[in-house]
Amino acid sequence: MSLFQAENISKSYGEKVLFEDISFSISHGQKVALIARNGTGKSTLLNIIAGLDQPDSGSCSFHSQSRLAYLDQQPEFEREITVSQALLSSDNELTRTIRAYEEFIQQNPNPENTAQQKKLQELIERMDALQAWDYESRVKQVLTKLKIGRLDAKTGTLSGGQIKRLALAKILIGEAAFILLDEPTNHLDLEMIEWLEGYLSRKKLTLLMVTHDRYFLDAVCNEIMELENGKLYNYRGNYSYFLEKKQERLETDAAQSEKAANLLRKETEWMRRTPLARTTKSKARIDTYYDLEEKAAQAKEQTMGKIRMDMARMGKKILEVSGVQKTYNGLRVVDNFSYVFKRGEKAGIVGPNGTGKSTLLNIITGKVKPDEGTVIKGETIRFGYYRQEGLRVDENKKVIEVIKDIAENITMGSGKVFTAAQFLHYFNFPFGVQNDRVGKLSGGEKRRLYLMTVLMKNPNFLILDEPTNDLDIDTLNILEEFLEDFPGCLLIVSHDRFFLDRLVDHLFVFKAPGKIKGYVGNYSAWRLKKQKEDASRKKAEKPKETTKPSKPREKKKLTYKEQKEFEALEKEIENLESEKETLLEKMNTGNLPPNELVQVSERFSEVEKTLEEKSDRWLELSEWA
Repeated sequence: MSLFQAENISKSYGEKVLFEDISFSISHGQKVALIARNGTGKSTLLNIIAGLDQPDSGSCSFHSQSRLAYLDQQPEFEREITVSQALLSSDNELTRTIRAYEEFIQQNPNPENTAQQKKLQELIERMDALQAWDYESRVKQVLTKLKIGRLDAKTGTLSGGQIKRLALAKILIGEAAFILLDEPTNHLDLEMIEWLEGYLSRKKLTLLMVTHDRYFLDAVCNEIMELENGKLYNYRGNYSYFLEKKQERLETDAAQSEKAANLLRKETEWMRRTPLARTTKSKARIDTYYDLEEKAAQAKEQTMGKIRMDMARMGKKILEVSGVQKTYNGLRVVDNFSYVFKRGEKAGIVGPNGTGKSTLLNIITGKVKPDEGTVIKGETIRFGYYRQEGLRVDENKKVIEVIKDIAENITMGSGKVFTAAQFLHYFNFPFGVQNDRVGKLSGGEKRRLYLMTVLMKNPNFLILDEPTNDLDIDTLNILEEFLEDFPGCLLIVSHDRFFLDRLVDHLFVFKAPGKIKGYVGNYSAWRLKKQKEDASRKKAEKPKETTKPSKPREKKKLTYKEQKEFEALEKEIENLESEKETLLEKMNTGNLPPNELVQVSERFSEVEKTLEEKSDRWLELSEWA
């Protein structure tokens, strides 16, 4: 069943065409990722689907019964409402019933007359039918996983990251028929991302999301839509499948572009030789010339080139951190950290939000003074610090002025000198965009511009605090390629597991309160080690059996029986999700007789309990699958 249909929609801003005559549909149960370069219309397309914007032409239609929920990049709530009120602000039957029940109880704490008692009974029956009594526990479970505090806190007191997580929690609890997510992993730490990944991959939901997190995308989505050069390409499979098929398409396009380039050379010679031969036949040939020119240039416009920057000379002494401590409001965020950085090191920093990762970076760069300990920087060390808060410039300033304020000319790694305009074009800012105001750029374009301002100073010690936020996948691939070859030191704070796995050779793991533990290896290796340690600890915490336990063995893979159970669980969970949805639809009709409503409600509770048990077992087995 199709929940959403777009037919021949187009959108432009001035001369910039975002997309033209694209058509697609989203069916029930599809989990689709939208991939495109920054500034090419991803968020605009989501806004059109959500009804917050209109296409220039074409039409969009929804299934009459579908309810949509949209997580945009910067959600907002009224500042004076509480977290609990924000979660109940959705206009659906569940939240309307809960609000009606709570308001009735407040106004009539002890209903005495028959009319009040009858009204209360009706509300109780409706609460039973919708399983609304479990709503608070569901809210608390999601809020706990997303690390949102008190339900009575005013939303005006929350940080930007907490607001984003609150908006995400509201959508997950509401369980809309069709969910749009714009960068859902931003402002989540690694533990939250892994929980959300498991939640969305198990749930029978219909999703369309924009994300740069490639592990997340690969695990959750079963279809990829790529927006490129104003056209939409569909790939029926996850991200790994998309990479294979896109490579095939690019190879075909490259062959066509090379053929077009060869023809173009011949046509160029003809155009130069016969500028005045404008017969009907030659006019057609001229039109063909421009078509060939566009086709030959298309491959060059798809991605920016490989980054090659000069690096300042690096001496033998790099950076020595000794006994560093820092406390804020009685909370120790860095506790006795020491490390000697060596040439060419690539280290990652991981840990929950708010544990002091950015504080450590600020101490290393001298922005914050430690309470105790020393930081000794080598004389030749030149930091390049990419801060999490991003670019801070006047939004009315032109893009090219931001670069010229630092340098008129920039030396690349090859020794080639670029002007500011050429440097911007190299980083995929076309000449037509360079005189635009910074305020007109998308979030990802601002991030890319900020990255340019850091790299063009030719640092030899790069510090990147959440560099992947809002960057498109093409830009991330180019950045990763540059960082892999970067001969200086690299220190990264990131929640992007793919980014960390590709780049770092050891980790600093933050553990509360302020303890930092080193680990040699990338993120996935550390995560697997941690899972085994957690499993061993839980096993040790269980009450000892009276009988002599068998000798423990390290589990390496599922047994044949467990593998069959694992495969069967996937089908059982899918069937239970389907039955749960069917039961919910029956209860939502309001047409069931009282006795049947009770039976359906009881079965719904049984299915929900069984589903939770089987999902927990699936997660347990999936660690070894």
